[in-house]
Amino acid sequence: MKWALKFDAFESSVVQNKNFVYTAVSYSVILAIFTNLAGFQSPLIGLVASVIYFAINAIFLGNAFFEKENALFRFLFGFLLLVLFLGFVGWLVMIIYSLEVSLFTLVLFVTSTLCSLLNRRVKHENASKN
Repeated sequence: MKWALKFDAFESSVVQNKNFVYTAVSYSVILAIFTNLAGFQSPLIGLVASVIYFAINAIFLGNAFFEKENALFRFLFGFLLLVLFLGFVGWLVMIIYSLEVSLFTLVLFVTSTLCSLLNRRVKHENASKN
């Protein structure tokens, strides 16, 4: 049960996203992913960066669309929506141009920005309702 309390604290911190701190962390992780793909090609760096990227953006989307559900449900469906967004934006990039490392980074950046803005919009709508 301790992990559930820690996850709830982490989730509420990410959802608040004061001064876009977690959005900046997400962008930093995208830079790490790009650097890893372009140079190091280390599975460990890629795994850690990807887990952080997916965790932050899944929480953003889970809060934006499933705010009234429990934390696990929000996270899992936020994760599924993130995969859907990544697939859709990646598909658009492939249709317009081929998907390579630099454009893959653009897909991550666009998706992260959408997640952050959706989370911010829902947070402001709920604040104005109260």
